[in-house]
Amino acid sequence: MPEKILVVDDDPNLRETLALNLRASGYRVVTAGDGVTALEQTQAEHPDLIILDLMLPELDGLTVCRSLRQISDVPVLMLTARTGELDKIVGLESGADDYMTKPFSLGELQARIRALLRRAGSRQTTDELIAGDLALNLVSRRAFLAGKELVLSPKEFSLLAELMRHHGAVLSRDLLLTRVWGFDYYGDAGSERRSSPIRPRRRVL
Repeated sequence: MPEKILVVDDDPNLRETLALNLRASGYRVVTAGDGVTALEQTQAEHPDLIILDLMLPELDGLTVCRSLRQISDVPVLMLTARTGELDKIVGLESGADDYMTKPFSLGELQARIRALLRRAGSRQTTDELIAGDLALNLVSRRAFLAGKELVLSPKEFSLLAELMRHHGAVLSRDLLLTRVWGFDYYGDAGSERRSSPIRPRRRVL
């Protein structure tokens, strides 16, 4: 089955151009023109990769990316007209796997897509994390200790998975906040902050 790509951009001409080129290359393609629809399409379509514009109506690309990281590890290629180094850093720290600036070459875009899909494929060779008597199924998002299922909230599961992925390593508080509480941690300047077990101060970027 060909990989499915979600193209998120508020420019209908660019969105359609990308969709046509990607379909011609053998990919299945779905599209969205705003941030809210992008999140809805992610949950409904389960894409293998998302091409995400930064400047979007409803929810901007950074907010979408942080929200995605609460529910999915799908590779995200951020596509934007912003060329500053700080913009790139913020984009990557929000959870994006790669970052391209407009204008761009379709050839380079396709090469980056292939690289991200290869990387995602290697990450998905196992759908289970195991440490001693503790086992996590990353597909069903179920956790077991000595064969007995644990009742965990979505955030608790994500935190445990992150710790098990880096078993034996010391993870900083900021890293865990970014990876697990990304949306709540950074917040959205245009909306109220969601409640969270940890309430750090808002970062000034």
